[in-house]
Amino acid sequence: MHLFEEDQHDCQCPVSEERSPPTILFNILSRKHYSSSSSMSTADSRRQYSLSHNCHCDQRRTVCLKDPEGVCQAASTVLVKTIRFMTSLPSFRHLPQRDQLVLLYNSWVPLFVLGLAQEHTEFEVTDSPANSILKRILLNTSDGGREMEEPAMPTLANVHKIKACLQRLWNLDLSPKEYAYIKGALLFNPDVPGLQAPAFIKSLQQEAHRALHEVIVTLHPQDQGRLLRILLTVSSLQTIPHSLVSELFFRPVVGQADLFQLIREILSPGTVTRCTAAEREWSKHCQQ
Repeated sequence: MHLFEEDQHDCQCPVSEERSPPTILFNILSRKHYSSSSSMSTADSRRQYSLSHNCHCDQRRTVCLKDPEGVCQAASTVLVKTIRFMTSLPSFRHLPQRDQLVLLYNSWVPLFVLGLAQEHTEFEVTDSPANSILKRILLNTSDGGREMEEPAMPTLANVHKIKACLQRLWNLDLSPKEYAYIKGALLFNPDVPGLQAPAFIKSLQQEAHRALHEVIVTLHPQDQGRLLRILLTVSSLQTIPHSLVSELFFRPVVGQADLFQLIREILSPGTVTRCTAAEREWSKHCQQ
């Protein structure tokens, strides 16, 4: 299934504009190939040309959710579960408040994508509507007449990156225990700059890795390479930009509000007693 329906449009790819004229050898080979495949259908010919043209315009096209209401609701549920997972860990709650916030900022995106995989959340995207003339005028004249930059929108290439990560996780067919220990290993990253207790956090990550290895040995004793495949797949989650997740899954919900600020409120002092209240506040955003 295609992510969105293809529209007929002129190529805007700089590669196509700078492409040098075909060589004589290319023309000869092209004629020879054409004569040997004259039975090729028109559609196949266009597809063959499209592949050889090597145009990257489609990958740069901005996209949005095809079903924003349903997907954003599901994504919000996954995010709340992700924060609940963090706040339910005594070892996390006992960390200095600064370390909690640093680890949260570093890990909430990979943990969220991991949650999408665990909940089997699927989504489709479509072309983003072009900015209206009125919106462009407002962007250019707001803030004292200075031109304001529009937030970066998700591209098809970046959405493919998320979908590829989800598919690799689904192919691993992870058990609930594997998901839990992977989350722990992602959360307790001692290499994040600015930590006050990196040694303690490193011991927590090592404990999560040991527990993950034990589960794999128990559930998949014959699969010697499973741990390596899991670690490689999980490492790819770190390459997903925060802005991509925010714009794609949560901008329709929170509008121009600072998403990370909403998340960190759950981890403010007294987080255990205020967690439910913060989740109710988040639910209000989801319902608006």
